[in-house]
Amino acid sequence: MKRDHRPYYIKYCDLTFQRWYVRHFLRPQFEYLGEGFTFMKPWYVEVFQGPVYLGDFANVIATPDRRVRLTVWPEEEGRGGGIYIGKHALICPGTRISSARKITIGDNCMMASDCYITDSDWHGIYDRNSPLGHTEPIEIGDNVWIGDSAIICKGVTIGDNSVIGAGSVVVKNVPANVVCAGNPAVVVRNLDPGKAMITRAQWFADPLALKQEFDAIDRRKLKGNTMIRWTRSLLFPRRGD
Repeated sequence: MKRDHRPYYIKYCDLTFQRWYVRHFLRPQFEYLGEGFTFMKPWYVEVFQGPVYLGDFANVIATPDRRVRLTVWPEEEGRGGGIYIGKHALICPGTRISSARKITIGDNCMMASDCYITDSDWHGIYDRNSPLGHTEPIEIGDNVWIGDSAIICKGVTIGDNSVIGAGSVVVKNVPANVVCAGNPAVVVRNLDPGKAMITRAQWFADPLALKQEFDAIDRRKLKGNTMIRWTRSLLFPRRGD
């Protein structure tokens, strides 16, 4: 569809239901889930084992063909994983974060579609029956942007504000304030550390005003929509719908 034909109250009920679903079904699976979250299609978000921490004002987007999966290897023989994500995170469809040791992600980080972050090989090179293989913790700083389909491998540290290019495979540490790309990923550009960086924290500086702004946009865009028109667009779509 080129536009949303739903009446405003239908979309409002849908958003309310999604928030209820997160509180009722997802929040108990997190060790901690902060306030001000927004989940789109939360029934396609999977949290396996724990602990998994997700900070305030997280924005998590999932789709039927691109589930978000946060997976932790349970504590066993003194080893076990953990996922710790800071405030204002953006997690896009298809993101997978798998931990057998520890994965720490700072505030204001953005994870684009289909990125994969893992702190384990998940099998030994010589012992293929080993369930974990070699593990090393991952530490990702504040305001890091991980591009579409990028892979962050075990033992990597990524500095504040850095950008990981789409399709990159990061196997070595990345300094702060750089753009890193390729397979294996290398620094391709330095960012100006003296230039002001606008982060997602500023976006959420006044959450009530932001909520009111989005509500006003919905009211304006959906104005004039009726139940009959919405039903017709679903059952008998026309060119231009």
